[in-house]
Amino acid sequence: MRTFVSIDLDGLADAVAEAQEPFDRAGLRPVDPAGAHVTLKFLGEVAPDRVPALTNALAEAVAAADVAPFTATFEGYGVFPSLDYISVIWLGVGEGAAEMTRLATAIEDRFEALGFDRERHEFTPHVTVARMDDAREKAHVQDVVENRQPAVGPLEVSEVRLTKSTLTGEGPEYETVGRVPLDG
Repeated sequence: MRTFVSIDLDGLADAVAEAQEPFDRAGLRPVDPAGAHVTLKFLGEVAPDRVPALTNALAEAVAAADVAPFTATFEGYGVFPSLDYISVIWLGVGEGAAEMTRLATAIEDRFEALGFDRERHEFTPHVTVARMDDAREKAHVQDVVENRQPAVGPLEVSEVRLTKSTLTGEGPEYETVGRVPLDG
């Protein structure tokens, strides 16, 4: 099963949908706001019988990060990989970015010890709001990213989740398969 570690934006779907409105155009694919999340670590395909061990490893990483429950806000747009070649449009993290980065670093370290590859890029806490399928709306996206400053939140973050992602023709479907509370 395809898995990742996430902080879910429970209760903020309407606000995420509002932040997505400028990207509801031809060539752009807004993601389902009900599934909005920050990916702390993408794990890829894992056997279902590994879920308990992965949840335990996640608990060890969370303990090592020593992050107490915190408040997060989401603000400003960004893109991957660059404004010249846009593939993903995202909403950045304001308050709570340091805590998410500490969690991601500890998770990266613990899961590398389990044989998962380290990410090749620096962690950027973000929520994907849309994907760009072609360049028809590139100038529009550049304008929105450079000139609009949406704000979503606050979100009270009290846990991280091990999430199963099933790819379908209508987009990914997410299911929480493990939860680890923040105790910091």
